[in-house]
Amino acid sequence: MNTLGKNALATSLQTYFTTFARTQRDLSAHTIASYRDTWRMLLKHLTATLGIPADVLDFDAVTAANVIGFLDHLEDARGNGARTRNARLTAIRSVLARALPDHPEHAATITQVLAIPPKRTVRKVIEFLTADEVDALLAAPDPTNWTGRRDHALLAMTVQTGLRVSEICSLTRHDLHLGTGPYVACTGKGRRQRITPLTRTTASTMTTYLAERATRPGTSLFCGPHGRPLSRDALEHRLAKHLATATTTCPSLATKHVTMHTLRHTAAMNLLTAGVDVSVIALWLGHADTHSTDAYLHADMAIKQAAIDRTRPPDVQPGTYKPESDILTWLTSL
Repeated sequence: MNTLGKNALATSLQTYFTTFARTQRDLSAHTIASYRDTWRMLLKHLTATLGIPADVLDFDAVTAANVIGFLDHLEDARGNGARTRNARLTAIRSVLARALPDHPEHAATITQVLAIPPKRTVRKVIEFLTADEVDALLAAPDPTNWTGRRDHALLAMTVQTGLRVSEICSLTRHDLHLGTGPYVACTGKGRRQRITPLTRTTASTMTTYLAERATRPGTSLFCGPHGRPLSRDALEHRLAKHLATATTTCPSLATKHVTMHTLRHTAAMNLLTAGVDVSVIALWLGHADTHSTDAYLHADMAIKQAAIDRTRPPDVQPGTYKPESDILTWLTSL
């Protein structure tokens, strides 16, 4: 095993990333990479501001003031938002919380960092696609070639199932079940396994696609030319290409910032407008609880309008107010 140094901080970092994160917490590779990058940036920042080599930095350098300075640097110099700042703080606190029992001599310094509160964030209104926009997007891929047919199947399944980008990338042909009661199985965020049913239309699309996919190498459901799974960047690139095409027939798409996650939001909104309970939608999307799913209630103006209509006075007609066309007649009637 390589040694990172003889000080307590270096030893704790090595223990966390080689033993604790992988074997005890069983964190995902994505989470471990994010935490690693955070600490690399923090150590580089401390080296630059304190003039101390990274190998010499110890817990006495990771003070609350220095960590807050690093977090401010992320926002001011790197242009990171509050959510990214909070994610970096979580990574720092995770390592320090694990180190605290082993280093009581640094308890005061570590405890002060653990007490740093996350920054308040503004929850943005969820953006989703209308039925016409979905139709335009699904019609955009070229059906005369393999890539277009693959992209159509990928987009159709994503907008119907609401799978995350990481879940789409990790799907294999064996995760798709197209017999009686067709569904797709995946392991999502937090290693939660779930099964998402497919509509008759999506199942038909996937049946056709899978027959052609079987002639190509690899087991990934959505693959590149050599059978390797498509990356997150590749999916976003393909989506951007088809959005440009779809915008020519559906101009409203140009007013929206559409990503693969927007398709997940669209699936959730379709379920909500169909009258599906929020708790069921949370299970469908793989949310740990309904707090994340509640955001879709705020995004649906139709639900809010229905609430207003139910609370109107008995003698008032439902709907949005419209002024009288003849203003003189209206003034006379007052």
